[in-house]
Amino acid sequence: MSGQQRKAKGSDLFVAALENEGVDRIFGIPGEENLDLVESLRASRIELVLTRHEQAAAFMAATHGRLTGKPGVCLSTLGPGALNLSTGAAYAHLGAMPMILITGQKPIMSSRQARFQIVDVVATMKPLTKLSRQIVSASSIPTVVRDAFRAAMEERPGPVHLELPEDIAGDEVPDVPVIPVHPIEIPVAHRAALDRAAEMIMAARRPLVMMGAATSRPRSTHGIASFVRRTGVPFFTTQMGKGTVPGGTNLYMGTAALSERDYVHDAIDAADLIVAIGHDPVEKPPFIMGPSGPKVIHVSYTPASVEQVYFPDAEVVGDVGPSLELLADRLEGKLPQAAALLPLREEILKHIADRATEARWPPTPQRIVHDIRQVIPENGIVALDNGMYKIWFARNYRTRVANTLLLDNALATMGAGLPSAMMAAMLYPDRRVLAVAGDGGFMMNSQEMETAVRLKLNLVVLVLEDNAYGMIRWKQAVDHFADYGMTFGNPDFVLYAKAYGAKGHRIETIDSFGPTLDAAFREGGVHLVSIPVDYSENVRVLVDELRAHEKAKG
Repeated sequence: MSGQQRKAKGSDLFVAALENEGVDRIFGIPGEENLDLVESLRASRIELVLTRHEQAAAFMAATHGRLTGKPGVCLSTLGPGALNLSTGAAYAHLGAMPMILITGQKPIMSSRQARFQIVDVVATMKPLTKLSRQIVSASSIPTVVRDAFRAAMEERPGPVHLELPEDIAGDEVPDVPVIPVHPIEIPVAHRAALDRAAEMIMAARRPLVMMGAATSRPRSTHGIASFVRRTGVPFFTTQMGKGTVPGGTNLYMGTAALSERDYVHDAIDAADLIVAIGHDPVEKPPFIMGPSGPKVIHVSYTPASVEQVYFPDAEVVGDVGPSLELLADRLEGKLPQAAALLPLREEILKHIADRATEARWPPTPQRIVHDIRQVIPENGIVALDNGMYKIWFARNYRTRVANTLLLDNALATMGAGLPSAMMAAMLYPDRRVLAVAGDGGFMMNSQEMETAVRLKLNLVVLVLEDNAYGMIRWKQAVDHFADYGMTFGNPDFVLYAKAYGAKGHRIETIDSFGPTLDAAFREGGVHLVSIPVDYSENVRVLVDELRAHEKAKG
């Protein structure tokens, strides 16, 4: 009819709203409740990346948020598909990764299939997300989507869940305009807080800086690096704060892979003031605060969460990069004691590098980390799954660029390593990307090898074989329990890779390890490299050696 307003389906409005937010990919597995949405996607600029399990789709979307600062998007059907996203939601929630989860649902205006497959997904997702809501009106979709992206990106970033019922997706309504995207600005810290922090730092005799998980936000890194350079105060990092200060400062004191007694804790214990930048209590504590320990200044986007092991003496809350620039303005040239702890650096790093080139077979974790570092350039990305090797990478793998060692020290879930690496390879096709997984964690999402091959990614997957859930087996031994219930068998990983259309390599001598990785990267495509690992170093270093070191200190 002439002059009649054009109508659009709810799914069309939804996809238009996603395009308005700059979404270019959605990861997931659709179901019949998503078919209107899938059809709208087909006619859009957004690529639907089909995965083999919803959990992997959520890990990929979360990693997109982690690396870009903009929400990744994943999709599932109702019930069983939606529940498979829950681990990825928790991964993003604890790791502060912006993400949008979209799930389908049966029609809400009728119930022709009764309660078949229906689970209250909105209620299920509420404790795992920043916001979880069902869309009940097609005309509200542009507003709801804009609000979801805003909530996901605001500090503290995280996942937001939207449930789009089948009848709302298919409902025809007058075309509703999208909501313009507006920038999210964060105020800088209050002047009084900056003055107080500056006075405390200038009064310190042995200051030390800590880089926590929130320093890895893409928006943060410049101001952080400038603060370290201008003040000259040495720093250490948490596991998720690695790489936030570029190389060349010679102020790096190590990474707190453990909560206490490691060599980096020599500097922590000697400090009389720690400037904790970006500390997030979801990480395993990098140090344990006590009544006789150093004073702590909390610098972050959000106020400190007071815990039994973390109760700072002062806070600088605001946009971290600009706030640190203002703090550096107050401190530059006024810290004669800035480098007081620096003499400890050489000894700490020497201990960390011990036996890193040892030629035993099977190789030690130190040697594996060392050889990987030789073939990964500074901007290359190593994405870890979760296992015993994570501690060794946190301690021994030097990073000079933020977000080039992707490890999870928050939820610390197994199964995330391969999907995280796949997302990194999609975002940065010209950079070397390596997934590192134990044989236990790899098999939890190994089906995504097919996805990686189908997407023609350039990706090397390293599988560390010990035929066991190694970290729990180690803790079982340390706690003097019997060796029980942690071992398993493995497929032939070379044949397993070939079955997916990837290249498979089995390492049989340590001298061939680095060259095999390098050749795989040079060839391109998807490669799986399997190597055995000798975890006897776990007890020798992480228990016996550190216990003796602590005793020698006094």
